[in-house]
Parts: sequence; structure tokens; C-alpha cells
Amino acid sequence: MTGAPVPSEGHLRSDRSSEGALRSASGSAHDAWSTPERRALRELVADFTAREIVPNLAQWEDDGALPRALHERAGALGLLELGFPEAAGGVGEHLDACLVAEQLILSGGSSGVCAGLFTHGIGVPHIANAGDPDQIARFVKPALAGQMITSLGITEPEAGSDVAALTTRARRDGDAFVVDGAKTFITSGTRADIVTTAVRTGGEGHRGISLLVIETDRPGVSRSRLRKMGWHCSDTAELRFDGVRVPAANLVGAEGTGFRQIMVNFAAERLSMAVQAYATAQRCVDLTIDWARARRTFGAPLAQRQVVRHQIAEMAREATVARTYVRDVLARWQAGEDVVTELAMAKNTAVAACDAVVDRAVQLHGGMGYMHGVEVERHYRDARILGIGGGANDIMNEVVAGRLGLDG
Repeated sequence: MTGAPVPSEGHLRSDRSSEGALRSASGSAHDAWSTPERRALRELVADFTAREIVPNLAQWEDDGALPRALHERAGALGLLELGFPEAAGGVGEHLDACLVAEQLILSGGSSGVCAGLFTHGIGVPHIANAGDPDQIARFVKPALAGQMITSLGITEPEAGSDVAALTTRARRDGDAFVVDGAKTFITSGTRADIVTTAVRTGGEGHRGISLLVIETDRPGVSRSRLRKMGWHCSDTAELRFDGVRVPAANLVGAEGTGFRQIMVNFAAERLSMAVQAYATAQRCVDLTIDWARARRTFGAPLAQRQVVRHQIAEMAREATVARTYVRDVLARWQAGEDVVTELAMAKNTAVAACDAVVDRAVQLHGGMGYMHGVEVERHYRDARILGIGGGANDIMNEVVAGRLGLDG
């Protein structure tokens, strides 16, 4: 990775828990995930998580949102620019961005923190790739610096996963578009300064869809917070657009190309969620090992009970298999291979592993695992969205089925 932030000695932190997480995640000394630069990046993220996130996470869960200051601090460390094109102010590969999310979870953060802190990863890639210098300067670079919070507005109350059926309309009026419609389940939607919004500028179907950047302080934009089962520290909103005038200069790419842009960027989003899923599974394996060693029942540690030992061994197997497969698909995707089928399989594989592991982690923690504020309880709640967001499990299976020639 060229140009990745390297922590100073004062930033580095070494304790038993972070060392264990590094061992479980880094793989061999020769793989792409454990180059000297990426090991330094991993330590930087572990230190950032320990200092800035872990002591505050319970409060952020209760507050229902992350503070803007967290974005600014992450941006100052260079953690938000990873995986973006150099022309847009970015550095490194998508693997680097995935490594940051992975280590954040392994160090005691959560997929909810990843969702709220890294929303720019779905909010501005389309703008960065469109290559409009003015849009990059106004939207992308501030987002990568942590100075602007961004969202992606695709899902609608009546459309769901059927992106081609969206109805939010953007009507051209001189040098502006007038937008009417609604979006729902929008991550970071209550805090976002801008929303990269899928709108219908043409006729029916996918060819009529464009992407338009809408600043949330424009007249006619309203938003309401949605309460969720998990991801409590990641705010989610329903947005309404009532006659919102947006400059035509905010159109991302050519008119009518929105659907293609969305589909291209879905690959990166699905890989990121797969990484969060296997990292959550691995974190719960590590937490359960510590618990089983410390918890004594009937005069002996849980770790000495064969039924418990075998369950944890199975948890470790599932997490490891998911990590290995997702990383392989990620490497092939970055190399430019056609891995549409494997991307869908990788996401579902990681989600299935995560679902199984978090469930066993709560069970093996007993009553303590059911208590609000205990880490495995938070992972249990947060994990449920991973099989829905970025393409639900059933949609992923439909992608696989179509690529297998089962369309008829």
C-alpha cells in the first residue's frame, strides 16, 4: 500500500487482547494483508479504537448516533481516504479500507460504528469515479477529511431491493432539477450534509435513473429518525423531498447512468459488509474464548467442558473459513476478475458464519450474554442487518442462480 498512514511510536499499543486479534486476522507473513505498511495501519486502527471508540461506544449507542468529532479524528489520521482514487484525494486499495473496518471490530468496536463512520464509503465513490473536479472538490475531499458526512439514498418505501422501480422524480427546470419523492433506511441520514440520491430523470426502468447530490439544508428536504433492532450508534433516517431545487451541476456522471453506477459500487459495499461479518464472528470467538477460560462452573472453567470446547472450535472454523473465502474473492475482484457470482457467495458465506457464531457466543455467555451493554449482546443485535443491507441473502442467491443459468 503506497502512502498509507504509518503511526508513530507514541501511537502504538500492545496488549494481550489486541495481539490476539492481530494473530487471528493477519494471516501469513507473506500475504497482502500483512505487509509492513498494513501491519502499521492495523496497529494505528487498534490504537484509535481503544482510545476514541471503546470508552464511548455505550454512550453513542444510547445517543443513537456518532459524534462529528469522530469523523474529524479519523480523517486527520488518514483512515477515511483509503480505497479512493488518488485524483479524488484517496490512497491505497479497497483492501486497506476493509482492513480498517476489520481491525476496528476486532479491537472492540462494532459493525454499527463502521456503518456510521464509513458511510462515505457508499456515499461518494460514484462522485469520485465520475471525475468531475468541481464535485470532487465540493463533496469528496471534505468527506475524506471527515469534514462532511455523506449518505447514499437509494431505497424507497415501495421499491426496496428493486432499484429499477424507484419513483423519486427529478424534473429538469432550466439549470436545476426539482426533486419530489422519499427514501428510507438511509444510513447516517439524520446527520448527513449531502445525500447521493438515485432519482428518475427519464422513463421507466433502469435507463431512466440518474444520481444527483442533494444537500440536506436545501428547502423542501425533511428527515425523520428511524429506530432499529441494532446498529444503534449508526443513525438511520427516512428522507422526503418536496419540490427541492438542486443545481444541474450536482448531477453525477451522465444523465441516465445512475443504475450502472449503483451496480458497480454494490460490489465494494458487499465486500465491505462481508468483511464486517467475518470480523464480528472472529471477535465473538475471541470474546467467548476469554469468557470460557475465566468463567467457572461446578468447580472448573467452562473451557474444560468438552461440549463447550467443541462449540468454540466450530465457531473458530466458521469464522476462519469465511475470512479465507472473502479475502480470496476480494483479491480476485481487485485484480479485475469477473467475480459477480463469488461476491454474492462470499457475502452470504460470511453472514451465515456470523449469524451462527454470534448466536453461540450469547448462548455460551449465559445470562450475561443477554444483558444490554455486554459486547456479545451488541454484536448479536448488529449482526442481523448484515444479511439484509447491501443486498439481502435472497437477492444474493438470486444473483448466483442467474449466473448458474437457472433463469430458464
